[in-house]
Amino acid sequence: MEIYPLGHSSFKIKGKNTTIITDPYDPAMVGHKFPKTEADIMTVSHHHGDHDHVGDFAGFIVDGPGEYEVGGVTIFGVATFHDDKNGAERGVNMVYNLVIDGVKVCHLGDLGHKLTDAQLEKIGNVDVLLIPVGGFYTIDAKTAAAVVAQLEPRIVIPMHYLPAGKPVKLDKLAPVTDFLKEMGAETVQPQSKLVTSKDKLPETTTVVVLK
Repeated sequence: MEIYPLGHSSFKIKGKNTTIITDPYDPAMVGHKFPKTEADIMTVSHHHGDHDHVGDFAGFIVDGPGEYEVGGVTIFGVATFHDDKNGAERGVNMVYNLVIDGVKVCHLGDLGHKLTDAQLEKIGNVDVLLIPVGGFYTIDAKTAAAVVAQLEPRIVIPMHYLPAGKPVKLDKLAPVTDFLKEMGAETVQPQSKLVTSKDKLPETTTVVVLK
């Protein structure tokens, strides 16, 4: 399984037979171009323009709670909130647990709070966690580190932060370095993709920054 960053909260997750794109964004809202790429499935965590720009995508779109099986991939959606006030400010957010080639990948969307015991039980075990860390619109670096401790994934990939050296309109986001400091991972070097499999996951939680 391979994971490629597409910017903001969007990733291309490529398995042996199926490819997924998470949270495609409107370039006009984010401030930089969305890469041209193909996929079989798109997941949408919530309906804001920087997360649901599906355009004319003709594949299978997942945008709600429940369990889905498509192309050998299992997707389980868990409802959470986009803020820490039970959705009063920004509404509902979907967390997706994707099982692809035996690896459990959890995309937290624009999570706005620590997870409840009930939500943790529904999400279950996580191998690779895609987590927002930039604050303001979502959880900040400190809360993100607490959510990592709740889920205890093998690999953590931060998302939804202020990118370095790239035009962006969401300039209220904090940089990824705040999260790396919280995780004691200041020396992590960005890489272009993650390649892993069920038998190659690290024994302890490892932070991977994708550029």
